[in-house]
Amino acid sequence: MAKTIYFVAGEVSADNHGAGLMRALRNLNPDLRLIGRGGPQMAAVGGGQFINWIDKSSVLGLWEVIKQYGYFRKQFHATLHEIERSNPEAVVLIDYPGFNLRLARALRKQSRKIIYYISPQVWAWNRGRIKQMAGWIDLMLCIFPFEAGLYNQSGLRTIFVGHPMIERLRGIKIDLPRNPNLIGLFPGSRLREVRKIFPILIETAGELVRQKPNLQFEIAAASLELKREIELLLNRHSSNRGSFEVKTGETCAIMQRAFAGIVASGSATLEAAYFRLPFVLIYKVSWITYLAGRLVVKVKYLGMPNVLADGEVVPEFIQHQARPKQLAAAILRLTDDASTRRRMLSQFDAIIDSLGESGASERAARAIIEELSLKS
Repeated sequence: MAKTIYFVAGEVSADNHGAGLMRALRNLNPDLRLIGRGGPQMAAVGGGQFINWIDKSSVLGLWEVIKQYGYFRKQFHATLHEIERSNPEAVVLIDYPGFNLRLARALRKQSRKIIYYISPQVWAWNRGRIKQMAGWIDLMLCIFPFEAGLYNQSGLRTIFVGHPMIERLRGIKIDLPRNPNLIGLFPGSRLREVRKIFPILIETAGELVRQKPNLQFEIAAASLELKREIELLLNRHSSNRGSFEVKTGETCAIMQRAFAGIVASGSATLEAAYFRLPFVLIYKVSWITYLAGRLVVKVKYLGMPNVLADGEVVPEFIQHQARPKQLAAAILRLTDDASTRRRMLSQFDAIIDSLGESGASERAARAIIEELSLKS
């Protein structure tokens, strides 16, 4: 009888990585039954039994989660029921720690393997929780090299598999000259994120155009819904629509065409580093979420390129620091100062090299199959 693996992913980046993992598992064992919850890419691999819930599950910030508490409580119990009914040999949890860590703890009472792929960044806000996680999780598959030591020290068996971004982006790398008059704007992949960040980007673009009238801006929209929202915000806040072009599904292409960019904190910051796009980071959420985060986050930097380098490779403009004039000045340094550009690009190369070679999805898939062969 075919073995069943149940997946849980709740965000766009996890859907990307989850789909790659599922394809690798299918290549190694076509008889596996792959079911669960994720986004459109995972659903395309898993087929009709796979639930696409990304549009509602992907929210940002404490206050936003609290407002949707009833929804998440209902989905939590529905997920437990689906797992119990389908009786999988393993449950693979992908990132999404607020939901998935709680799920891991609840599932520990059942006799099935619990595997976590793309480890939650508890090292940033509560390292003490790693010891608790060791009691809930059988195997951790991490994508950043420094994580394996932290988890293994706490008794949680961990394998560094490399970053799946490398294999995904390598296949879409293009060799084109950058447009010196093009700035890429990447306001995030969530609706509330875009509503907080994009008006600031519009004002920043206005500051830049006042100094360089020939500049154009391409805006990466993560979905058609976000494209509509971005266009509404443009109509409301900008008097110069001719400078802006909104594009859906072209994030990586824009990163390779633009001369510099402004990128919302998240997985896109590493993508920008991979494509060697000089950029600055922006992050803005509700004040309740921000203040709560300040109380618990224990790292010096927000952007993963800076975390990996243990230094500010990319300028960070967070919350009240995200002001149009300051952002515009930082972008102009990247466009006009050749030494500043070269230094950032050199640091990007070292950061990407640290993430390992291509093939992370296959290495993760092999680790999962090996785990399934072990007795509980």
